[in-house]
Amino acid sequence: MSDGNYNRNLLPYKPFESGLRAGRAQMRELALKAFREWIAEAGYDEDAQKEHLLKFREKLGL
Repeated sequence: MSDGNYNRNLLPYKPFESGLRAGRAQMRELALKAFREWIAEAGYDEDAQKEHLLKFREKLGL
């Protein structure tokens, strides 16, 4: 029985949650990469690219 101290061995293992977080992180990186490529192809100058990328990151919740 636990003595009240935090002990990881007593907690249930939840591989689903860690996998879900990893998948979300991968999707965010893919979305940012695609947005960077698209905005470079659209012909925006570098300052406008940075501004739009910041707005996009805010929309993603980063």
